Amino acid sequence: MITILDYGAGNLRSVENTLAEIGVDYELVRGGDGLQRASKIILPGVGHFGQMMRALDAMQVREALLDRIRAGVPFLGICLGLQALFQGSEEAPDQTGLGLFDGTIRRFTTEARVPHMGWNELQPKPEARLLRGLQPNPYVYFAHSYYAPVHAATAATCTYTLPYTAVLESKNIFGVQFHPEKSGPLGLKIVKNFIDLEC
Repeated sequence: MITILDYGAGNLRSVENTLAEIGVDYELVRGGDGLQRASKIILPGVGHFGQMMRALDAMQVREALLDRIRAGVPFLGICLGLQALFQGSEEAPDQTGLGLFDGTIRRFTTEARVPHMGWNELQPKPEARLLRGLQPNPYVYFAHSYYAPVHAATAATCTYTLPYTAVLESKNIFGVQFHPEKSGPLGLKIVKNFIDLEC
């Protein structure tokens, strides 16, 4: 079963609509028991890093989520869901992330207008699995003030005053900084690519 981890994110309904549009059955879960049934996990996220991590801890799902990811269950983090994979964020220095990747989420420099909002271009690596079958350098929709620096697991970058991680892929772990649920038909294809993956 495709599982959406529901911690109260504002884009939850849009993600549900995306899965419905591509004809995928899914389940909303708010606890570790639901995660045990998951064949794939989606963590949508908008808002504040600290608020998200506190919500996950209040639901007592942090360890269950990590256990399922480490067991090889495919995981897709959207926006804050990608940022949660790192050790922490400048947005909430007192909160720890899931720590699956080294590094800290950074805020765009003062020279940048934040949030970075609107359509921007991806620069994918040839092996990017989420972007298979898409046109070269597709445009997708972003809305964020913080970013993951370029990392060994970066599968595509975007440039907004500097290059940063727009797509992250490592074994069964995937993340996108943009919002596929707001990126039209191309976003639908990206989500379908995740659903169809065999990790």
